[in-house]
Amino acid sequence: MTTEVLLDLGELGDDFTRDPYPVYARLRALGPVHRVRIPEGAEAWLVVGYEAGRALLADQRLSKEWRRASPTLGVGKVSSGTSMLSHDAPVHTRLRRLVAKEFTARRMERMAPRVQEMTDALLDSMLDGPGRSADLVEALSFPLPMTVICELLGVPSLDRQGFREWSNTAVSSLDAEARSGATAAMTAYLGELLAEKRAAPGEDLMSALIHTSDDDGDRLSADELMGMAWLLLVAGHETTVNLISNGVLSLLTHPDQLSLLRADFGLIGNTVEETLRYEGPVETPTYRFTTEPLDVSGTVIPGGGELVLIAMADCDRDPARYPDADRFDITRDARGHVAFGHGIHYCLGAPLARIEARIAIRTLLERCPELRLDTDPARLPWRTGMLLRGPQSLPVAW
Repeated sequence: MTTEVLLDLGELGDDFTRDPYPVYARLRALGPVHRVRIPEGAEAWLVVGYEAGRALLADQRLSKEWRRASPTLGVGKVSSGTSMLSHDAPVHTRLRRLVAKEFTARRMERMAPRVQEMTDALLDSMLDGPGRSADLVEALSFPLPMTVICELLGVPSLDRQGFREWSNTAVSSLDAEARSGATAAMTAYLGELLAEKRAAPGEDLMSALIHTSDDDGDRLSADELMGMAWLLLVAGHETTVNLISNGVLSLLTHPDQLSLLRADFGLIGNTVEETLRYEGPVETPTYRFTTEPLDVSGTVIPGGGELVLIAMADCDRDPARYPDADRFDITRDARGHVAFGHGIHYCLGAPLARIEARIAIRTLLERCPELRLDTDPARLPWRTGMLLRGPQSLPVAW
Protein backbone atom coordinates (compact mmCIF):
# COMPACT_ATOMS: atom_id res chain seq x y z
CA MET A 1 0.00 0.00 0.00
CA THR A 2 1.00 3.67 -0.23
CA THR A 3 0.40 5.95 2.75
CA GLU A 4 -0.54 9.58 2.24
CA VAL A 5 -1.19 10.50 5.88
CA LEU A 6 0.84 13.65 6.50
CA LEU A 7 2.32 14.59 9.88
CA ASP A 8 3.67 18.15 10.09
CA LEU A 9 6.74 17.80 12.29
CA GLY A 10 7.30 21.55 12.27
CA GLU A 11 3.99 22.09 14.06
CA LEU A 12 5.28 20.02 16.98
CA GLY A 13 7.54 22.96 17.84
CA ASP A 14 10.24 23.10 20.49
CA ASP A 15 9.06 19.92 22.21
CA PHE A 16 9.95 17.89 19.13
CA THR A 17 13.26 19.70 18.67
CA ARG A 18 14.20 19.05 22.30
CA ASP A 19 13.01 15.45 22.48
CA PRO A 20 11.94 13.81 19.21
CA TYR A 21 12.22 10.25 20.53
CA PRO A 22 8.63 9.81 21.81
CA VAL A 23 7.27 10.98 18.44
CA TYR A 24 9.50 8.56 16.57
CA ALA A 25 8.52 5.73 18.93
CA ARG A 26 4.81 6.33 18.33
CA LEU A 27 5.39 6.31 14.59
CA ARG A 28 7.50 3.15 14.83
CA ALA A 29 4.66 1.38 16.60
CA LEU A 30 2.51 2.06 13.53
CA GLY A 31 5.05 0.96 10.93
CA PRO A 32 8.43 1.86 9.45
CA VAL A 33 7.37 4.46 6.82
CA HIS A 34 5.46 7.71 7.31
CA ARG A 35 4.56 10.70 5.16
CA VAL A 36 5.70 13.89 6.92
CA ARG A 37 6.38 17.56 6.40
CA ILE A 38 9.78 18.40 7.86
CA PRO A 39 10.44 21.64 9.78
CA GLU A 40 12.28 23.01 6.74
CA GLY A 41 8.93 22.85 4.89
CA ALA A 42 9.41 20.00 2.40
CA GLU A 43 7.33 16.82 2.31
CA ALA A 44 9.24 13.61 2.84
CA TRP A 45 9.01 9.90 3.59
CA LEU A 46 10.33 9.33 7.10
CA VAL A 47 11.71 5.86 7.89
CA VAL A 48 11.88 4.75 11.54
CA GLY A 49 13.09 1.57 13.22
CA TYR A 50 16.48 -0.13 13.15
CA GLU A 51 15.91 -2.86 10.58
CA ALA A 52 14.28 -0.69 7.90
CA GLY A 53 16.54 2.30 8.55
CA ARG A 54 19.80 0.37 8.40
CA ALA A 55 18.73 -1.41 5.23
CA LEU A 56 17.81 1.82 3.45
CA LEU A 57 21.05 3.56 4.49
CA ALA A 58 22.85 1.00 2.33
CA ASP A 59 20.22 0.78 -0.44
CA GLN A 60 21.71 2.31 -3.58
CA ARG A 61 18.27 2.67 -5.14
CA LEU A 62 18.15 5.77 -2.96
CA SER A 63 20.32 8.40 -4.61
CA LYS A 64 22.34 11.15 -2.93
CA GLU A 65 22.55 13.14 -6.16
CA TRP A 66 20.53 16.34 -6.31
CA ARG A 67 19.83 15.91 -10.02
CA ARG A 68 17.63 13.00 -8.95
CA ALA A 69 15.44 15.19 -6.71
CA SER A 70 11.92 15.93 -7.87
CA PRO A 71 11.59 19.64 -8.74
CA THR A 72 8.34 19.72 -6.77
CA LEU A 73 10.11 19.10 -3.45
CA GLY A 74 11.15 22.69 -2.91
CA VAL A 75 14.46 21.78 -1.26
CA GLY A 76 17.92 23.00 -2.21
CA LYS A 77 21.49 21.90 -1.73
CA VAL A 78 23.27 23.77 1.06
CA SER A 79 26.87 23.00 0.06
CA SER A 80 29.03 23.81 -2.96
CA GLY A 81 31.20 21.70 -5.21
CA THR A 82 31.19 17.97 -5.83
CA SER A 83 31.66 15.73 -2.80
CA MET A 84 31.31 12.10 -1.80
CA LEU A 85 28.25 13.00 0.26
CA SER A 86 26.25 14.14 -2.77
CA HIS A 87 27.17 11.39 -5.23
CA ASP A 88 26.49 7.71 -5.79
CA ALA A 89 28.79 5.03 -7.12
CA PRO A 90 30.90 5.11 -9.26
CA VAL A 91 31.64 8.84 -8.68
CA HIS A 92 31.46 8.34 -4.91
CA THR A 93 33.80 5.35 -5.17
CA ARG A 94 36.39 7.37 -7.09
CA LEU A 95 36.25 10.38 -4.74
CA ARG A 96 36.44 8.27 -1.60
CA ARG A 97 39.40 6.33 -2.96
CA LEU A 98 41.35 9.54 -3.60
CA VAL A 99 40.57 10.99 -0.17
CA ALA A 100 40.91 7.79 1.88
CA LYS A 101 44.61 7.66 0.99
CA GLU A 102 45.13 10.84 2.99
CA PHE A 103 42.49 10.31 5.70
CA THR A 104 43.52 7.02 7.26
CA ALA A 105 42.77 5.75 10.75
CA ARG A 106 46.52 5.58 11.42
CA ARG A 107 46.91 9.25 10.56
CA MET A 108 44.03 10.09 12.87
CA GLU A 109 45.55 8.08 15.75
CA ARG A 110 48.80 10.00 15.35
CA MET A 111 46.81 13.14 16.13
CA ALA A 112 45.79 11.94 19.61
CA PRO A 113 48.69 13.63 21.48
CA ARG A 114 47.95 16.92 19.71
CA VAL A 115 44.24 16.57 20.49
CA GLN A 116 45.21 16.11 24.15
CA GLU A 117 47.35 19.28 24.05
CA MET A 118 44.50 21.28 22.53
CA THR A 119 42.03 19.92 25.10
CA ASP A 120 44.35 20.80 27.98
CA ALA A 121 44.84 24.34 26.66
CA LEU A 122 41.11 24.92 26.24
CA LEU A 123 40.38 23.62 29.74
CA ASP A 124 43.19 25.79 31.16
CA SER A 125 41.42 28.82 29.70
CA MET A 126 38.02 27.68 30.93
CA LEU A 127 39.19 26.96 34.49
CA ASP A 128 41.27 30.13 34.72
CA GLY A 129 38.32 32.28 33.68
CA PRO A 130 36.20 34.34 36.06
CA GLY A 131 33.88 32.39 38.32
CA ARG A 132 33.36 28.64 38.31
CA SER A 133 30.95 28.27 35.42
CA ALA A 134 31.04 28.33 31.61
CA ASP A 135 29.19 27.42 28.46
CA LEU A 136 30.85 24.12 27.55
CA VAL A 137 29.94 24.51 23.87
CA GLU A 138 31.86 27.80 23.71
CA ALA A 139 34.69 26.66 25.95
CA LEU A 140 35.37 23.14 24.62
CA SER A 141 32.83 21.38 22.39
CA PHE A 142 33.12 23.88 19.52
CA PRO A 143 36.73 25.10 19.63
CA LEU A 144 38.31 21.65 19.97
CA PRO A 145 36.92 20.03 16.79
CA MET A 146 37.29 23.29 14.88
CA THR A 147 40.95 23.64 15.90
CA VAL A 148 41.65 19.98 15.14
CA ILE A 149 40.15 20.05 11.66
CA CYS A 150 41.74 23.40 10.82
CA GLU A 151 45.16 22.15 11.86
CA LEU A 152 44.65 18.89 9.98
CA LEU A 153 43.67 20.75 6.82
CA GLY A 154 46.30 23.45 7.29
CA VAL A 155 44.05 26.49 7.63
CA PRO A 156 45.15 28.06 10.96
CA SER A 157 44.14 31.53 9.81
CA LEU A 158 40.49 30.54 9.46
CA ASP A 159 38.03 33.15 10.70
CA ARG A 160 36.53 30.64 13.09
CA GLN A 161 33.73 32.74 14.49
CA GLY A 162 32.58 33.78 11.03
CA PHE A 163 32.92 30.23 9.76
CA ARG A 164 30.94 28.92 12.71
CA GLU A 165 28.06 31.29 12.01
CA TRP A 166 28.01 30.42 8.29
CA SER A 167 28.22 26.70 8.98
CA ASN A 168 25.53 26.72 11.67
CA THR A 169 23.18 28.73 9.47
CA ALA A 170 23.81 26.61 6.37
CA VAL A 171 23.06 23.29 8.06
CA SER A 172 20.57 24.19 10.80
CA SER A 173 18.57 27.30 9.90
CA LEU A 174 14.93 26.89 8.87
CA ASP A 175 15.20 30.11 6.80
CA ALA A 176 15.96 29.20 3.17
CA GLU A 177 17.23 32.69 2.33
CA ALA A 178 19.58 32.67 5.32
CA ARG A 179 20.88 29.22 4.35
CA SER A 180 21.54 30.43 0.80
CA GLY A 181 23.41 33.50 2.00
CA ALA A 182 25.57 31.51 4.39
CA THR A 183 26.37 28.99 1.66
CA ALA A 184 27.47 31.73 -0.73
CA ALA A 185 29.65 33.41 1.90
CA MET A 186 31.34 30.18 2.90
CA THR A 187 31.90 29.14 -0.71
CA ALA A 188 33.69 32.41 -1.45
CA TYR A 189 35.80 32.03 1.68
CA LEU A 190 36.77 28.44 0.90
CA GLY A 191 37.67 29.45 -2.66
CA GLU A 192 40.24 31.87 -1.25
CA LEU A 193 41.64 29.21 1.09
CA LEU A 194 42.08 26.74 -1.77
CA ALA A 195 43.81 29.39 -3.88
CA GLU A 196 46.24 30.06 -1.04
CA LYS A 197 46.99 26.35 -0.70
CA ARG A 198 47.67 25.98 -4.42
CA ALA A 199 50.09 28.90 -4.29
CA ALA A 200 51.85 27.81 -1.10
CA PRO A 201 51.31 24.10 -0.34
CA GLY A 202 52.35 22.67 3.02
CA GLU A 203 52.48 19.30 4.77
CA ASP A 204 48.76 19.41 5.60
CA LEU A 205 45.82 17.36 4.36
CA MET A 206 44.38 20.10 2.13
CA SER A 207 47.68 20.48 0.28
CA ALA A 208 47.88 16.71 -0.07
CA LEU A 209 44.35 16.59 -1.51
CA ILE A 210 45.22 19.27 -4.06
CA HIS A 211 48.22 17.31 -5.26
CA THR A 212 47.22 13.70 -4.62
CA SER A 213 46.59 11.29 -7.47
CA ASP A 214 46.01 7.59 -7.85
CA ASP A 215 48.06 5.12 -9.86
CA ASP A 216 46.34 6.24 -13.05
CA GLY A 217 47.08 9.92 -12.44
CA ASP A 218 43.48 10.74 -11.49
CA ARG A 219 43.19 13.92 -9.40
CA LEU A 220 40.48 16.00 -7.78
CA SER A 221 39.11 18.77 -9.98
CA ALA A 222 38.64 22.34 -8.72
CA ASP A 223 34.93 21.65 -8.18
CA GLU A 224 35.73 18.42 -6.32
CA LEU A 225 38.26 20.18 -4.10
CA MET A 226 35.61 22.75 -3.20
CA GLY A 227 33.18 19.96 -2.33
CA MET A 228 35.84 18.21 -0.26
CA ALA A 229 36.70 21.40 1.62
CA TRP A 230 33.01 21.85 2.43
CA LEU A 231 32.64 18.27 3.56
CA LEU A 232 35.76 18.13 5.71
CA LEU A 233 35.44 21.54 7.34
CA VAL A 234 31.70 21.43 7.99
CA ALA A 235 31.14 17.72 8.65
CA GLY A 236 34.57 17.53 10.28
CA HIS A 237 33.60 19.81 13.12
CA GLU A 238 29.78 20.12 13.33
CA THR A 239 29.13 16.51 14.25
CA THR A 240 31.96 16.28 16.78
CA VAL A 241 30.76 19.44 18.55
CA ASN A 242 27.45 17.69 19.17
CA LEU A 243 29.06 14.38 20.11
CA ILE A 244 31.09 16.00 22.90
CA SER A 245 28.18 18.11 24.16
CA ASN A 246 25.70 15.24 24.02
CA GLY A 247 28.10 12.93 25.84
CA VAL A 248 28.68 15.38 28.69
CA LEU A 249 24.97 16.21 28.93
CA SER A 250 24.00 12.53 29.03
CA LEU A 251 26.48 11.87 31.84
CA LEU A 252 25.45 14.91 33.89
CA THR A 253 21.79 13.94 33.65
CA HIS A 254 22.53 10.30 34.56
CA PRO A 255 24.59 10.54 37.77
CA ASP A 256 24.73 6.78 38.21
CA GLN A 257 26.47 6.44 34.85
CA LEU A 258 28.75 9.38 35.61
CA SER A 259 29.80 7.65 38.84
CA LEU A 260 30.54 4.44 36.96
CA LEU A 261 32.78 6.28 34.52
CA ARG A 262 34.59 8.22 37.25
CA ALA A 263 35.27 4.93 39.02
CA ASP A 264 36.69 3.35 35.85
CA PHE A 265 37.86 5.55 33.00
CA GLY A 266 38.50 2.34 31.09
CA LEU A 267 34.82 2.73 30.18
CA ILE A 268 35.42 5.95 28.22
CA GLY A 269 35.44 4.20 24.84
CA ASN A 270 32.17 2.46 25.61
CA THR A 271 30.75 5.73 26.94
CA VAL A 272 31.38 7.39 23.59
CA GLU A 273 29.73 4.47 21.75
CA GLU A 274 26.69 4.63 24.03
CA THR A 275 26.47 8.38 23.49
CA LEU A 276 26.51 7.78 19.74
CA ARG A 277 23.67 5.31 20.14
CA TYR A 278 21.62 7.12 22.77
CA GLU A 279 22.05 10.75 21.71
CA GLY A 280 23.95 10.75 18.43
CA PRO A 281 25.08 14.00 16.79
CA VAL A 282 23.09 13.43 13.56
CA GLU A 283 19.32 12.99 13.78
CA THR A 284 18.69 12.21 10.12
CA PRO A 285 21.34 11.99 7.39
CA THR A 286 21.58 14.24 4.37
CA TYR A 287 18.85 13.81 1.78
CA ARG A 288 18.25 10.73 -0.32
CA PHE A 289 15.97 10.57 -3.38
CA THR A 290 14.09 7.64 -4.87
CA THR A 291 15.16 6.38 -8.29
CA GLU A 292 12.38 3.76 -8.42
CA PRO A 293 9.45 2.70 -6.22
CA LEU A 294 10.54 1.06 -2.97
CA ASP A 295 8.44 -1.42 -1.02
CA VAL A 296 9.30 -1.14 2.68
CA SER A 297 7.34 -3.68 4.73
CA GLY A 298 4.32 -3.27 2.49
CA THR A 299 4.43 0.53 2.18
CA VAL A 300 5.39 1.75 -1.29
CA ILE A 301 7.55 4.86 -1.50
CA PRO A 302 7.09 6.18 -5.06
CA GLY A 303 9.99 6.70 -7.46
CA GLY A 304 10.68 9.92 -9.28
CA GLY A 305 12.93 11.73 -6.84
CA GLU A 306 10.85 11.56 -3.65
CA LEU A 307 12.68 12.73 -0.54
CA VAL A 308 13.47 9.98 1.98
CA LEU A 309 14.77 10.68 5.49
CA ILE A 310 16.03 7.90 7.72
CA ALA A 311 15.63 8.67 11.43
CA MET A 312 19.00 7.38 12.62
CA ALA A 313 18.15 8.76 16.06
CA ASP A 314 15.22 6.35 16.17
CA CYS A 315 17.10 3.42 14.63
CA ASP A 316 19.42 3.45 17.63
CA ARG A 317 16.54 3.71 20.13
CA ASP A 318 14.66 0.73 18.68
CA PRO A 319 14.04 -1.82 21.48
CA ALA A 320 13.95 -4.56 18.85
CA ARG A 321 17.71 -3.96 18.46
CA TYR A 322 18.69 -2.59 21.89
CA PRO A 323 16.80 -3.82 24.97
CA ASP A 324 15.66 -0.97 27.24
CA ALA A 325 16.77 1.33 24.44
CA ASP A 326 15.72 4.59 26.13
CA ARG A 327 18.12 3.96 29.02
CA PHE A 328 21.61 5.50 28.90
CA ASP A 329 23.94 2.68 29.96
CA ILE A 330 27.70 3.03 29.43
CA THR A 331 28.20 -0.70 30.10
CA ARG A 332 25.89 -1.66 27.22
CA ASP A 333 27.20 -3.32 24.07
CA ALA A 334 26.31 -0.48 21.69
CA ARG A 335 27.96 -2.01 18.65
CA GLY A 336 25.92 -1.92 15.48
CA HIS A 337 24.59 1.60 15.97
CA VAL A 338 24.15 3.70 12.84
CA ALA A 339 25.22 7.07 14.28
CA PHE A 340 27.96 7.27 11.63
CA GLY A 341 25.71 5.90 8.91
CA HIS A 342 25.92 2.56 7.14
CA GLY A 343 26.94 1.40 3.69
CA ILE A 344 29.12 3.28 1.21
CA HIS A 345 28.44 6.64 2.90
CA TYR A 346 29.69 5.52 6.31
CA CYS A 347 31.45 8.51 7.90
CA LEU A 348 35.09 8.74 6.83
CA GLY A 349 35.90 10.84 9.91
CA ALA A 350 34.50 8.40 12.49
CA PRO A 351 37.94 7.46 13.92
CA LEU A 352 38.85 11.11 14.50
CA ALA A 353 35.48 11.93 16.08
CA ARG A 354 35.89 9.03 18.51
CA ILE A 355 39.41 10.13 19.47
CA GLU A 356 38.31 13.71 20.12
CA ALA A 357 35.27 12.69 22.17
CA ARG A 358 37.22 10.20 24.31
CA ILE A 359 39.96 12.69 25.10
CA ALA A 360 37.67 15.69 25.64
CA ILE A 361 35.16 13.97 27.94
CA ARG A 362 37.72 12.09 30.02
CA THR A 363 40.00 15.12 30.49
CA LEU A 364 37.06 17.36 31.40
CA LEU A 365 35.86 14.94 34.08
CA GLU A 366 39.37 14.37 35.45
CA ARG A 367 40.00 18.09 35.82
CA CYS A 368 36.51 18.96 37.06
CA PRO A 369 35.61 16.34 39.68
CA GLU A 370 32.56 18.35 40.80
CA LEU A 371 31.27 19.18 37.32
CA ARG A 372 27.51 19.72 37.17
CA LEU A 373 24.87 21.08 34.83
CA ASP A 374 24.20 24.73 35.58
CA THR A 375 20.63 24.93 34.26
CA ASP A 376 17.42 22.95 34.09
CA PRO A 377 17.87 20.45 31.21
CA ALA A 378 14.40 21.40 29.96
CA ARG A 379 15.63 24.96 29.38
CA LEU A 380 18.53 24.04 27.10
CA PRO A 381 18.20 25.47 23.56
CA TRP A 382 18.60 22.77 20.92
CA ARG A 383 19.71 23.10 17.32
CA THR A 384 16.83 23.43 14.88
CA GLY A 385 16.22 21.34 11.79
CA MET A 386 16.45 17.57 11.51
CA LEU A 387 20.06 17.12 10.41
CA LEU A 388 22.17 17.84 13.49
CA ARG A 389 21.22 17.07 17.08
CA GLY A 390 22.79 18.86 20.03
CA PRO A 391 22.36 21.75 22.46
CA GLN A 392 23.26 25.21 21.20
CA SER A 393 24.73 25.97 24.62
CA LEU A 394 25.57 23.82 27.64
CA PRO A 395 26.01 25.79 30.91
CA VAL A 396 28.15 23.89 33.41
CA ALA A 397 29.62 24.70 36.82
CA TRP A 398 32.32 23.13 38.99
